[in-house]
Amino acid sequence: MNPTRLLVPLFLCGLLQTAYAQQSSADAASNTTQKPGSFFFTWGYNRDWYTNSTIHFQNTKTDNYDFTFIKANAHDRPDQHDFYKFNALTIPQYNASIGYFFNDKPNLGIEVSWDHLKYIVTDNQVIHVQGQIRGQPIDKDTLVTPGFVRLQHTNGNNYLMVNLLKKHRLIKTKAIELSAIGKVGAGILFSYTISYVLGSNDEGYFHFHGPVAAVSGGLKLDIFRHFFLQTNLQGAWADYTNTKIGADHEGLATHHFYSLQYSYLFGVNFPLGKRPLQRQ
Repeated sequence: MNPTRLLVPLFLCGLLQTAYAQQSSADAASNTTQKPGSFFFTWGYNRDWYTNSTIHFQNTKTDNYDFTFIKANAHDRPDQHDFYKFNALTIPQYNASIGYFFNDKPNLGIEVSWDHLKYIVTDNQVIHVQGQIRGQPIDKDTLVTPGFVRLQHTNGNNYLMVNLLKKHRLIKTKAIELSAIGKVGAGILFSYTISYVLGSNDEGYFHFHGPVAAVSGGLKLDIFRHFFLQTNLQGAWADYTNTKIGADHEGLATHHFYSLQYSYLFGVNFPLGKRPLQRQ
């Protein structure tokens, strides 16, 4: 038998015993109660900025085109004028998350977040286009009008992610607590794309488009333990590998880009009460 097969489980058992002994010592030295963590829910809105993107359009099944936009410019659409309509809270670019912060010592948390951004390729911009369109080669700077190509992830450019959180307390009083918050996470693009390509219009549908990963940092102001305000600045990488285009969804658009998102959020904490320590 390979001796390394025995060493691995023995090593893991040693680690578990050490961790158990350290935890038992910490429990014995602490008070008779420990403070568990808290669940939280956040809601807010965002503004976004995007890097230029090289976008590849292809349909060789029901049409005949295979061309690429070189460094296309895109922008967001905040739609903040709908913020005051209660029945339209999800029309603007919004953020929602639910998560859990563990007890105070590690200040770690985990959350599931839904970031609803909007990505719109700017109309009437001059883009260098390379490839072929219905048998005709193209390799030139071209004015891209809505009658030629329109591409919008407007319902939206959605980031569904699982994030690991780290909190660092800066200020604490009886009424407030100010903390710095860092996040790192990854997930999927579950997006809704509206497109118009060479006369073929598609109003879109929700489906998986590709992966996304992000890192962010911000400030969190807890107020009387149960409520908080938060700001966040997030950098993300989005890779659209499966964007269906055209009325028959036989076309495909692929591209990736980086986004910078600023969000402002309101949240509610649901702290768990103190509980007795488990006696061994």
